[in-house]
Amino acid sequence: MLRKVFSLIAKNRGGVTLHGLAKMLRLPRKDLSALEENLKELENRGAVLRLKNRYIVRQRSSIVAGKVVSVHRGFGFVRPEDDLMDDVFVPSRHFGEARLGDFVEVLIKKKKGQNRYEGRVIRVLARERKDVIGVYRERRARGAVLAWDSPAFEEIPLKKTAGLMDGMIVKLDRGTLEVNEILGLPDEPGVDIRTIIERFDLPFRFSAGSLAEAEEIPETLRDEDWRDRADYRHWKTVTIDGPDAQDFDDAVGIELQENGNFLLGVHIADVAHYVKPGSALDLEAFERGTSVYFPGLTLPMLPEKLSNNVCSLIPKEDKLAVSVLLEIDRQGKAVRTRFQPSIIRTAERLTYEAVCGLFDGDERLKKKYASLIPDMILMRDLARILSTKRNSEGSLDFDFAEPKLVYEGPSLLNVVPARRNEAHQIIEEFMIAANEAVASFLSQQGEALIYRIHPPPAKEDLIKLREVLAPLSISLPPGGKLKARDLQAAMLQAQGRQEERFIALQILKSLRLAAYSTENRGHYGLAKEVYTHFTSPIRRYPDLAVHRILKTLLAARKTATGELSSIARHCSERERKADDAERELTEWRIFRMLRTRLGDEFRGIVTDVSGAGLNVELVDLFVEGILPFEDLAGDYHFHRFKKVLVGRATGHILSPGMPLKVVLASVDPFLKRMIFSLAG
Repeated sequence: MLRKVFSLIAKNRGGVTLHGLAKMLRLPRKDLSALEENLKELENRGAVLRLKNRYIVRQRSSIVAGKVVSVHRGFGFVRPEDDLMDDVFVPSRHFGEARLGDFVEVLIKKKKGQNRYEGRVIRVLARERKDVIGVYRERRARGAVLAWDSPAFEEIPLKKTAGLMDGMIVKLDRGTLEVNEILGLPDEPGVDIRTIIERFDLPFRFSAGSLAEAEEIPETLRDEDWRDRADYRHWKTVTIDGPDAQDFDDAVGIELQENGNFLLGVHIADVAHYVKPGSALDLEAFERGTSVYFPGLTLPMLPEKLSNNVCSLIPKEDKLAVSVLLEIDRQGKAVRTRFQPSIIRTAERLTYEAVCGLFDGDERLKKKYASLIPDMILMRDLARILSTKRNSEGSLDFDFAEPKLVYEGPSLLNVVPARRNEAHQIIEEFMIAANEAVASFLSQQGEALIYRIHPPPAKEDLIKLREVLAPLSISLPPGGKLKARDLQAAMLQAQGRQEERFIALQILKSLRLAAYSTENRGHYGLAKEVYTHFTSPIRRYPDLAVHRILKTLLAARKTATGELSSIARHCSERERKADDAERELTEWRIFRMLRTRLGDEFRGIVTDVSGAGLNVELVDLFVEGILPFEDLAGDYHFHRFKKVLVGRATGHILSPGMPLKVVLASVDPFLKRMIFSLAG
């Protein structure tokens, strides 16, 4: 019977229902339970799948296992175990009971005419957590929790609601569906950060073992720490960071050679000297993968004794480093490189603003840092040369302003754009140069390495990008593959136009995410054939792993560095989780602030057009809402092919990239949903 049931299912590629099978087998109704038992047996054996009310043969090639790595309103992504596969897009209607962090099986299929996979979660293999984070909402009959980690914001009814208030953030037990912890109301101090930490399962407290190991590390250097190190304390090295920085990974110094070349010293904190493979500190750092930065709170990868003191390149203190010395000619080419464990003593701790002030001629700063001015001028000259060379190679440079939250006491007062200045660019160019030099050296030596990769855009993303840019008269070369310089040329075409930011955002959205991998696939965005991360070992675990590889090679000895592929995969996931958490908190706070701005007028830009209306980003606030189709004055027709709205009588066109003034009509911070009306 079992074999016959399987054979009938296999013959029906579209699947077959229980009653359909019964009809084919000519079974009487009384034998339906026996047929159901046969189907359950086939499911348990992994031979068939049940999708809603239909059974299909399980094709192994169309099923992948992976982890739910991100959840957004309406969709989410599953990262397959196979590192060579892109993340699988899963619409909310196909997410089932899967949540952020769950390990799942996904039935995948290619969208017609595309190489991209879309999936349906068919089974949850393992839960990362046993609870659900959500917001309590009062309903007429009974209360319910809107699950944050469900892309459809699933409503979970509650039997017990004692002590709950509408809008409270709660933790719900998956099994009992009872609230086991109340985190509080979002506007209460600290509740939003605690909620984000809980939601993204971010490590908050260090293990007792890692703290004990940290306490045993002396704060001053011992005689044995100096062994086999180059002494660069005579160099005039500086750190350049933001005003709130406490962990100083990198210091830079520069000298002008007699032949006119620059000698650049990039000195990186020698974290590997203190954090040994397999130690409690190492296991803790690996689990965290990266430091997470929230407004007013940092979740460091290493205990503060190391991150802010022992390892940090604090001014005017002797510190251990791994130094990269690059002799660079006037065309920006590194003609000679040297890598050494070292000891340094930074002369000053500079901020980006202070360096920019020096360049702008601030008299107070010029007097304070008079001895450093010649070095700063040399650094600026070299950074400009490196930037010009990188741009000539086709590197993409997205100079987007980031939202900076301005507070008055505990309350968010405003959001202002924070832009990079020339001091940021100096450090960026020097770190890129050091990272590339280390990657090239280790790969040439045949060393296994964790690469920082950035795959080229998918064919379907380029098709979509062409569709968006064509109405704006921005052209791209034909073909399914484009070089980074082709996208760079498109950005140059947009310079000075009112749609410049929109065009740059669309190009950015067409790119895949950068990640860590043991397979070198190049870095598309930087136009580099080989690249790694080396310059931030205090806050990124892959950098620490690369330090160990480099130091092992330099010392001509073998040291365990751990399984590099698992490090690369784990750290890619932790990086993505940290980025999502930081962005989520920022956006959540902006949406909550906007509740006080109902009725205000804002500058916006149209980011998308659909049958529902216009998606509009608020230019000064970096968040997006919708201007409903029915609220637009006039009789507009949605042109599906061109994705524009056209006035039937006036011929007026509303299209992506257009600036628009809107009035804020409503806002839901939890759902991150805003509704606008047209200004005027």
